[in-house]
Amino acid sequence: MQESVTIDEVNLMLSHPDELPMKWVGQRELLDQVLAAWLVVSEDDVPLNPRLIGKPGVGKTTLAYAAAKRLRQEVYLFQATMDTRPEDLLITPVISEENKIKYVASAIVTAMIRGGVAILDEGNRMSEKSWASLAPLLDSRRYVESIVAGIKIRAHANFRFCATMNDDASTFELPEYIDSRLQPQIFIDFPEREEEKLILAQNLPFADDMILDYVVDFLQNSHLAQERYTVRDGINIGRYALKLLSSSRKLKWPRRVPASSRQVHRCLAQAVALILGPEAQGYLPPVAESD
Repeated sequence: MQESVTIDEVNLMLSHPDELPMKWVGQRELLDQVLAAWLVVSEDDVPLNPRLIGKPGVGKTTLAYAAAKRLRQEVYLFQATMDTRPEDLLITPVISEENKIKYVASAIVTAMIRGGVAILDEGNRMSEKSWASLAPLLDSRRYVESIVAGIKIRAHANFRFCATMNDDASTFELPEYIDSRLQPQIFIDFPEREEEKLILAQNLPFADDMILDYVVDFLQNSHLAQERYTVRDGINIGRYALKLLSSSRKLKWPRRVPASSRQVHRCLAQAVALILGPEAQGYLPPVAESD
């Protein structure tokens, strides 16, 4: 049953928290930086609102989610888009079954009320008009005002906020008054080889070392060439290559006949071409000559 609260005689239906199988691997210092930003060091202090910046697929949302779980608080994700409106971020009126208006709190407002962590994903895809509705929440005032419902909502003391942003050019520039409220800026780069393999192994626990090593070599070669291929691409490539291997009658999963490195390489090359394009195949390591 959907939970509700009453604020200034207005009944608000709350959103549900997100429970996702996300786990941060490696780069512990990034996790510590997020947690430090959320720390409150005295009664007069307020938490900061970190901004996680990096290429698509490097794990920004996973990092924010993992940090929130370290606090043992409910997590609420909000996916920003170019079409996000101010009321989407705060309170939306809907028509109930009784043909009456009821107000539904967004994931962010629900986190404010319940003392959870709100993660605004890909925040720089939103327009300035939408950001303006969050301005008082992101400074020492820590409240929002809903014009639709006609109420002011103050954030719970345990409420924390984080925004993730891609560093590509297909997004809006942040307004200056929001830029100063979303600090610190935490940059996430490609992981080192060993960390990248750990991430792949965690997401593809059914893959053997040969496949993991091929995918890691592919990613590391592409990083050196300044390509934007990420570990998320690597996970998709490994997963699809395994499906291609398993689709073979002789290699059905769980396979009885171990795949040769030549078979693995052929399936990986096909997966790379179909996921990233044939030009990406040049970053695959050569097949082992002994096979």
